[in-house]
Amino acid sequence: MNLVTFSGPPSSGKTSVILKTLETLQKQGIKPGVVKFDCLYTDDDLLYQKAGIPVRKGLSGSLCPDHYFISNIEDVVNWGLEGQYDLLVSESAGLCNRCSPYIKDIKAICVIDNLSGINTPKKIGPMLKTADIVVITKGDIVSQAEREVFAARVQVVNPKAIILNVNGLTGQGCYELGTLLYSQKESLTSLKGYKLRFSMPSALCSYCLGETRIGESYQMGNVRKIKLESNQ
Repeated sequence: MNLVTFSGPPSSGKTSVILKTLETLQKQGIKPGVVKFDCLYTDDDLLYQKAGIPVRKGLSGSLCPDHYFISNIEDVVNWGLEGQYDLLVSESAGLCNRCSPYIKDIKAICVIDNLSGINTPKKIGPMLKTADIVVITKGDIVSQAEREVFAARVQVVNPKAIILNVNGLTGQGCYELGTLLYSQKESLTSLKGYKLRFSMPSALCSYCLGETRIGESYQMGNVRKIKLESNQ
């Protein structure tokens, strides 16, 4: 079984891209499965069901979504192995820009859209910087010049990534993306011994544990203070 991880900011078009890409792979006889990670709500699983793709979803709720993801990914892989899927896709809804759900030696795809702002590539951390493939969507809404400038900004942040312009609505570019996702030579049977590409957030403070009161006397653990310069 192949495993790939998709991530990206909310509403960047991840699910549309995955659906169209898996459609091209299904036509080649490849059997996919999908696990959707989100924070509070998602009905994207219904879209996968409608497409005839086996799917499971997990909501992190009040937990850090990154910790929730990595705490469950082994069970997800086991589910994929039991289902005998050729390709298992893990879709993470943005998570936090500080870290990423990518695993070493597992293909990582970041989906980002042209409308997110010219400086967005600089704002996204390891989720973009450590991706193997960066998919840029919504290129049909902006000009050619804007597409080229945005792609150049992405390339500066992640010079090693393969950058693809993909239209998740029409499917343009999805066949090419599919050829990069699946390989018969790869066969994952367990994640034992694998490591994350980037460490999780180091924060562990009273607010992580449910504190809601404001004030230094309520702040414990890993707390960092902003440096405010005096006007005088």
